[in-house]
Amino acid sequence: MNPPKSPLRRIAAIAAGALIGLVGVGALAAPASAHHPEPSGTYCLAADGLTTVTWKVGNSENITAEVTALTSTVPNEFRDGNLAVGATLPKKGDGFLTATQTHRFTERKPKIELTVEARWVRPNRIVTEHRTVAAKPAGTCAAQPTTPPASPTPTATPTVSASPTPSVPASPSPSATTVSPTPTQSPSETPTAPSVPVEPVGTVESTCDKLTFTVENPADGETVTLTLTPNKGEVKTLTVKPGETGSVSFPATEGLTVTPAADGLDDTEPIAWEKPAECDGQGGGLPLTGANTTMIAGGAVVLLAAGAGLFVMARRRRLRFTV
Repeated sequence: MNPPKSPLRRIAAIAAGALIGLVGVGALAAPASAHHPEPSGTYCLAADGLTTVTWKVGNSENITAEVTALTSTVPNEFRDGNLAVGATLPKKGDGFLTATQTHRFTERKPKIELTVEARWVRPNRIVTEHRTVAAKPAGTCAAQPTTPPASPTPTATPTVSASPTPSVPASPSPSATTVSPTPTQSPSETPTAPSVPVEPVGTVESTCDKLTFTVENPADGETVTLTLTPNKGEVKTLTVKPGETGSVSFPATEGLTVTPAADGLDDTEPIAWEKPAECDGQGGGLPLTGANTTMIAGGAVVLLAAGAGLFVMARRRRLRFTV
């Protein structure tokens, strides 16, 4: 006779199945929010006061991206490298984009920062994300080697026969000449990078049926009030207190654009809803009916039973609002 099965075994099996499902969901959803450029920078100061900044930008993903925007607080242009708007950002592990900038700052603590925006295209989503980095001091710039001018070849001096020299009494020893030492130039003070203010992070997510704006406000930040004006529909206001996260959504329709506005927000360009490639005509159109709807509903039940919250995490297009 078989002994009755322990209820603990059944509970353990259910828990293990749920854990496997959650791990799988996390593995699928994680790449959606990971896309971002990885900029870094250093700067050095020469004896003549010229500051040289070296920038380097990497990629967080295993696919290439396109650099869509570059903003530097150093006024001079990028040179000596391949970092530029429109450049292809190599995939992770395949190298970096680099460039240098030079400038003579008049302020004691100049702001040396770089903002890089890049765009990744995947079959089910289009991700645009930017990052801002402050360059770190790297001491005094190495002196550039100089090549001394070539000395001319001396001409041969004709030989002159020596004539008898009359004896001359020895002259007294000359007095020692005192030479004043040349004062050494004290090195210029290296400007220190200012601390980067803590900023809220805004995410714009385009899915097949809606355009969602999310603001994550750090605990030590200030209250953020964001006004979102669509070209179709009603204006919405999003207020997020420090340490909180808030979001609003607009129904996805062809041609939808939403203009963000907030105190201190520099980029107020309209943001357009972008239709992912795998929507198959769903976004902005009529809802699916019939057998396809039944299959989709059945699949949704299976995902819910496995503990999947995939729709919360997937298909993100991230954007940072500087407020």
